[in-house]
Amino acid sequence: MNKAPVFFLSHGAPDFALEPGIPGAHLRSIGQRLPELEALIVVSAHWQTRNIHVMTTPAPDTIHDFRGFDPALYDIHYPAPGHPEAARSAAKLLRDAGFTVHEDARRGLDHGAWVPLLHLRPDVDIPVIQVSLPVDADTRTALRMGQALAPLRRQGMAIVGSGSLTHNLYEALGHMPQAPEHAEAFGQWVRATLTSGNIEALVTYRQHAPAAERNHPTEEHFLPLLVAAGATEADEPITTIEGEMRYGVLLMESYAWGLAAEDEQATPL
Repeated sequence: MNKAPVFFLSHGAPDFALEPGIPGAHLRSIGQRLPELEALIVVSAHWQTRNIHVMTTPAPDTIHDFRGFDPALYDIHYPAPGHPEAARSAAKLLRDAGFTVHEDARRGLDHGAWVPLLHLRPDVDIPVIQVSLPVDADTRTALRMGQALAPLRRQGMAIVGSGSLTHNLYEALGHMPQAPEHAEAFGQWVRATLTSGNIEALVTYRQHAPAAERNHPTEEHFLPLLVAAGATEADEPITTIEGEMRYGVLLMESYAWGLAAEDEQATPL
């Protein structure tokens, strides 16, 4: 069968669930065009553990892992089924790649998973499996994780890295002057780097990208992009999913690999 697609989804803040805007509309359109999938394998910035944990929960709960946002968010649930068998396949691939992996039969879906999936697949008809990020992961670790998970695409499982193209919450919440131009410059650099296929530059982005540390004071929201990139092949078409700037400095741009060519709501890079 054809390979399932790969996504990097910018989930921004939890209120993206209530305010889909431009990125939500594009995700919904793309989701309607997805082929039949066995599962969605999600690596979210909001599940970090010692070593790697893989969710084998048959019916994961919706985790509301945030505070200070609209109370209506706590009424939202994303009751996607799990897929223990597929999860164990993912765990085996990661072990075979040299990672230490634990299986977690109680883990639910954090907002890094369910918020973007609420727009990508609102019918909640595809099983979802989460894979954690190791707390000590760096960009090379994340790339290796994506490479290890890539064979699952041939089994109809889409790989989803969920983070944020830029993620300086201190600045977003108004604790320092906002300067959206530095977020825009960072986004332009990422797009150009993806277009060129220069994965090594992406891995070493903190040395090359403009305002890298300002856009990502910590790296957990950037690492899912490396997971996604690692799960792709060099000649795969890359698509940008148009986003918008939120909170002045959170750039909601996303990317996909392996989408159907007829998808008119996404723009090839």
